[in-house]
Parts: sequence; structure tokens; C-alpha cells
Amino acid sequence: MATALILIDVVNPLDFEGGDDLLRHARPAARKIRSLQERAHSSGVPSIYVNDNFDCWHLGFREIVERVREGDGPGRALLDDVTPDVDRDYFILKPMHSGFFHTSLEVLLRRLEVRRLVLTGFAGDICVLFTAADAHMRGFELAVPSDCTASMRAADNEHALEQMRRMMDADTRPSSELSFARESPTGSKKKWA
Repeated sequence: MATALILIDVVNPLDFEGGDDLLRHARPAARKIRSLQERAHSSGVPSIYVNDNFDCWHLGFREIVERVREGDGPGRALLDDVTPDVDRDYFILKPMHSGFFHTSLEVLLRRLEVRRLVLTGFAGDICVLFTAADAHMRGFELAVPSDCTASMRAADNEHALEQMRRMMDADTRPSSELSFARESPTGSKKKWA
């Protein structure tokens, strides 16, 4: 069963009220995401950037990356930590919170024969949570490494992780405890190696 690493809204200008608060929590998470992505790349696991279009309906993903990189929003710093590889990675633009809502994400995952998702990104209590719920309803197995998501408030992020653990059977161990090999299931609980 194939796995994909999903990076949600990591290309983000953070030019909204509370963006500086989110950045404070997102920078350490972005460094963990980068490390996890390096392991995914070396294991042949695809990385899929699922990103808001920030109401720039006329731009593609590469143009949004350049706009954030050249802008003066605080989120520009995130690109120092997690830089998309336009020759290797996949890109899906989303119009709303969930990566599945009116996007081609599900079609891409089926084409790649992916059934396990490792969800990372920002904000954990909004876009990551909504994407996890939609993935769960579609029957995907989930891991959401606790150190690879961030929200404006740490308490909100922890609450979202607890919801994903309880309601969506997501594995929320830190990224250092996840590998891209799978242990055999114990009982009905799904385990990640």
C-alpha cells in the first residue's frame, strides 16, 4: 500500500491577522517537515503540496511560490525551511480549507495508488484538520506527526491533534518516530512503523 506526504499551506504569505503568531509556531514545524520530506524523497514517497490559492485564481502554484518568495509577508521565511521542488513534487491548489474540496487531490492519490497519507502543514486546527476529516471519510489511513503541524495557538493545535487521534484514528507520534515502512496491524488499530 503506497504512502504520500501531504504538505498543506506551507507556501503561505501569512499576511493576515494572527500571521505572526502562526509563524512563531510554524517555523519549528517547517524544519521538521523538511526533515520528513527528505526521508520521504529518499524512500520514493511522493510529496504533494496542497495549497490555498489566496484568491489568486489567475496564478498557478509556481507563480504563488514566487509571489510569496518576493513578497514582504512573514510567511516568506517558511520557504527557507520547506522549498518545493518543481521538478519532483506534485502541486494541488485548493479554494477552501480541505485539500479535497473541489480539487483533483483524490484523483491524483488514486492514480498514484496511495492509501496512506502523512499530513503536515498549517494551520493544524483548520486546513490540516479539515483535510484529515475528508481523507478519513474517503478511507485513507492517516498519520499527522504532532511536530509537523502548527496553529496560531498551541492549545488549538493540540486540540486538533487530539480530534484527529480520537475521531480519525490518526497516528500523531512525532515525525522522528515515523518511517515509511509499515508494521503489521495489532488488533484493529492501524500502526505506522
